[in-house]
Amino acid sequence: MSHRVCPWWLGYLLLLPVRRIRQNPRKLLGSLVREGMTVLEPGPGMGFFTLDLARMVGPGGRIVAVDLQERMLKVLRRRALKAGLVDRLDIRRAKSARLDVEDLTGRVDLVLAIFVVHEIPDAGTFFAEAYRALRPEGRLLFAEPKRHVSKDTFDRSLAAATRAGFVRFGELLFPGARAVVLART
Repeated sequence: MSHRVCPWWLGYLLLLPVRRIRQNPRKLLGSLVREGMTVLEPGPGMGFFTLDLARMVGPGGRIVAVDLQERMLKVLRRRALKAGLVDRLDIRRAKSARLDVEDLTGRVDLVLAIFVVHEIPDAGTFFAEAYRALRPEGRLLFAEPKRHVSKDTFDRSLAAATRAGFVRFGELLFPGARAVVLART
């Protein structure tokens, strides 16, 4: 499988309001997100999920959004400012295929790996970094688009998550995607 990163200009299409009909962030993530949480969102793009997440965690919560592409982050920053939510966000540009979140070790409540693992050259490294960032019993939502990621590829990534220490916590109905909730033990 090719590990191509989503082109920055496609980020605008991912923000289209019609997407909310099938993938409403509040409905999809409502059972996982609580006020005051720290959420790590790798590959947020222009923030389709990010701004709703910031509202859901409230003023005492924090969203750490990490992306490779400065253009994506620039739009995310502008949208967060306009929405009055920028103070709840920690927007970071990754300099490599790594998350570079060592400062968050054991402090994250939830990692949202939504439509991003297939873009990363080494799923094992990704899941190991996410595992270290999570607090004990923290959760990770792993979702991949059915159109781009085969079941075999999804299962191989899931095996990499298991090798990193994650256990399956439950399923999540995520339209157009294969999705599973994992837990740090």
